Amino acid sequence: MTHENEITAPVDLCLPGGRLRPAAVGWSRRPVHRANLRGWGRNKRWEYWGVVTPTHIVGLVASSLDYAGVHGVYVLDRATRVEIDRGTVVPLARGTAFPLVSGAGPVRARGGGISIDIDQDPAGTTIRATAPGVEVDLVVPLPAGHESLAVVVPWSTRRFQYTVKDVGRPVRGTLRVDGVEHPVAEADSFAVLDHGRGRWPYAIRWNWAAGSGPGRAIQLGGRWTDGTGSTENGLFVDGRLHKIGDELRWEYDRSDWLRPWRMTGERAAVDFHPFHEKVSRTNLGVVGSETHQCFGHFTGWAATDDGERVDLDGLVGWAEEARNRW
Repeated sequence: MTHENEITAPVDLCLPGGRLRPAAVGWSRRPVHRANLRGWGRNKRWEYWGVVTPTHIVGLVASSLDYAGVHGVYVLDRATRVEIDRGTVVPLARGTAFPLVSGAGPVRARGGGISIDIDQDPAGTTIRATAPGVEVDLVVPLPAGHESLAVVVPWSTRRFQYTVKDVGRPVRGTLRVDGVEHPVAEADSFAVLDHGRGRWPYAIRWNWAAGSGPGRAIQLGGRWTDGTGSTENGLFVDGRLHKIGDELRWEYDRSDWLRPWRMTGERAAVDFHPFHEKVSRTNLGVVGSETHQCFGHFTGWAATDDGERVDLDGLVGWAEEARNRW
C-alpha cells in the first residue's frame, strides 16, 4: 500500500496568493483538483493524448508555457516506421484555452497550420485535430468505474505540479493520413491522457512509461518526483487503480535507446522492449528541450494492493526521457 495521502474531495491546487495549498498534496483516483494557478512566467499547462492502434501511434499535445504555446501532432505508421511530426510555437500562447479541472471543459490550440479541439464531459472526451497531411477524429469514452492516477508533486510551496495520468482508455474513430482513412476500433486501440498543471523549476528531467492492453495498464514515472514524497506509479486492473507508492529504479542505455529498459521496485519488475525511437529537440537559447520517446512492448509484472502479481506481457505503449530548460 502507498504511504501517500489519498484525496477524495474537491480541492483547490493553490492558496489565494498562488502558493501550493498544503491540503492539495496527495493523490486521487479521479480528478478532484482545481488548478487555480496565478501569476505569469512559470506556469505550465498541457494536455497530451497518446493513442495506440494496431497500425499507428498518434500523439497530440496542446500546451501553454505562459510565454509560448507549444503544440504538436505526431503519427507513426507501425508497419513502415514512417513518421509525420508537425509542431508549432505560438508567442504568448495565443489561441489556447484550458479547463481548471481535468475532464471538464474544452481544450483549444491553434497555430502554424495545427488545430486541436478537445471537448470533455462526464461521458468521455472527443478529440479533433488537423495538421498538414493529418486529420484526427476520435471519441474516448469514460467507462463506469474507470479510475485514473492524479498526483500533486511538491518541490516547494512555489514550485509544484499536478498531473493526471489516465491510462488504458478505450478509443474509437478515424485517423486520416495523406487522405487515406484508417479506422480506430475500441476492441484493439487504447488512449492515454497526460494532463499537467503547475509551476516548474527552470531545469528538470523526467522519465515516463505507459502501457495498455485488454483489462490491464501500467503507469510509471521517475526522476522528477525524487525526494518530494510523491510518486506517479500505478497498476490498473479492469479500470481499478492500485497505487504504487515507492520510487522505482530506471535502467536504460542513453547511447542506444532501443535496447531494453528496466523499471524495478518492491511492487514491480517491468521490462520495456522498444521498436521505434522518436527524438524531439528544441534550442531557443535559455529555453530548450530534448526528449527520447520510445514505443514498444512491456513484459514483467506489477503487484496489486493485496500482493497479487499481474502479468504485463503484451502491453503496448512507450517509455521516455525528457530534459527541459523552460
